[in-house]
Amino acid sequence: QVQLVESGGGLVQAGGSLTLSCAASGRSFSSYAMGWFRQAPGKEREFVARIRWSATFTNYADSVQGRFTISRDNAKNTVYLQMNSLKPEDTAVYYCAAGSLWAANYDYWGQGTQVTVSS
Repeated sequence: QVQLVESGGGLVQAGGSLTLSCAASGRSFSSYAMGWFRQAPGKEREFVARIRWSATFTNYADSVQGRFTISRDNAKNTVYLQMNSLKPEDTAVYYCAAGSLWAANYDYWGQGTQVTVSS
């Protein structure tokens, strides 16, 4: 079992930055790929970014490529999402998840953190 807790969400103006954190507890955090997903009101949850357990590979949705950076610190059992040049369309609840890198649905999920970008 892996428990995940996100933090760092909030309200920011367009063009601003936020860094989300996801703290993991439980077994074998470092063996899991980690992902960030988001869900805007009235929309389905969508993939944002993923990172291999070793942090040697990352992958991003086209909509955030070049603006967001995913990273992880296995010694701290934490994964991060640095978000720059935020846009109103980035407004959503952001979730971190643990599982297999290319899985359609990850195994463990956090409760989510709200990110709101004002225009």
